[in-house]
Amino acid sequence: MTNQFFAEHALLPTGWARDVLLQWDASGRLTEVNCGAASAPGVPRASGPVLPGMPNLHSHAFQRAFGGLTEYRGEAQDSFWSWRTLMYRFAQRLTPEQLEAIATWLYVEMLEAGYTSVCEFHYVHHDQDGRPYADDATLAHCLLRAAHTAGIGLTLLPVLYQTSGFGATPPLDGQRRFIRSTDNMLALLARLKPLCDAQGARLGLAPHSLRAVPPDSLREVLAGLDAIDPTAPVHIHIAEQTAEVDACLDWSGQRPVQWLLDHADVTARWCLVHATHMNTQEYRGAAAQGAVVGICPSTEANLGDGLFDFPAWRGHGGAWGVGSDSHISVNPAEELMLLEYGQRLALRQRNVSAEPGHPQVADALWLGALAGGAQAAGRAIKGLALGQQADFVVLDAEHTALHGLAPAQMLASHVFASSRSSAIDSVWQAGKCRVASGHHPLHSTASKDFCRARSALLTSSS
Repeated sequence: MTNQFFAEHALLPTGWARDVLLQWDASGRLTEVNCGAASAPGVPRASGPVLPGMPNLHSHAFQRAFGGLTEYRGEAQDSFWSWRTLMYRFAQRLTPEQLEAIATWLYVEMLEAGYTSVCEFHYVHHDQDGRPYADDATLAHCLLRAAHTAGIGLTLLPVLYQTSGFGATPPLDGQRRFIRSTDNMLALLARLKPLCDAQGARLGLAPHSLRAVPPDSLREVLAGLDAIDPTAPVHIHIAEQTAEVDACLDWSGQRPVQWLLDHADVTARWCLVHATHMNTQEYRGAAAQGAVVGICPSTEANLGDGLFDFPAWRGHGGAWGVGSDSHISVNPAEELMLLEYGQRLALRQRNVSAEPGHPQVADALWLGALAGGAQAAGRAIKGLALGQQADFVVLDAEHTALHGLAPAQMLASHVFASSRSSAIDSVWQAGKCRVASGHHPLHSTASKDFCRARSALLTSSS
């Protein structure tokens, strides 16, 4: 069985192309990408320019439910660390049913915004008292079901979390739902692997951070992961905060990224989430190893993390992608806009992200984030090319911000000028239409379930 779709304009890995016929097999893999094709009778025709679907390379699904609820001053000087305390309190009250409702709605939101795949950095593992559920994979099952229900591609990244700080500092009470031994994590991964394979999801691993995973545990868990799947993605939070860098220096005499490069086999399977505070040596070394940097502009701005030096990273040929992290925003166009605007503010220049082959900033940003996001996800989602998954987004050519423009101008307006109103008409994932006329079929029911879950969580805190 094959399926087809015709686009008058489509963004391919090499740039914009005319009259593109997409064809995919029963598994949702592209078998033909023909340019200059004729539009055959009966073949669905895109109503606007077609973009490759965007991977979201960093997500903590449960945090969607308290987006906007920490925007008040609770201390003399609020920071990431004071926000984290509030987040821990919220995480302690979460039930499996609430997590599934929150994640399902979040994944519906992602699809409606143009994300077709998500890397879920999953660290709430246990019951509210910190004891494992009778089924130790209970909360991972919730995320797998949510992704399947919504129809989004998933890379599931169970998180190893053992200590509260460098030097094996014992975990805090607020971290009790996160803690696993190394052997317990490897047993979980072995159990989840066939479940992910059956769903078409990818299983990876997330050592939470260098402060949360001691060196011996990091070595052991990576060796165990290799025995399960030597190509599995590995994601880690690193160098997000200057306090983290200072603490790592006090502990080891090295900055976090440099320590990781010297003590782990960092390769292209690694995603360094945030990596906001690197020096020149770290930029050069991490890029040379082929690692992806996961940039989360809306969350990094919300938490006051600082600005990633994007030109320095790209100057070394570094791969990168974007994630919505705490989901203060669930929109890849907005993440890309914030990424570019942050660089403009820091450098007092315009069009910082343009490239010689892509003078249109939005083109360069979309294709760059796509490539790095696909690498971080460890899935065949690198765009509209043979062998890749048929994940694509159709822009609404009649949207006020886009109407009458050329395709590249439409993408630029989608990223920079749609003013938070959706300029997306439809979204396809693995060759299936998940969003039509801007709406997912579960939009209404999933949003109501989300609101009920959030209300219950807020009530339990009062």
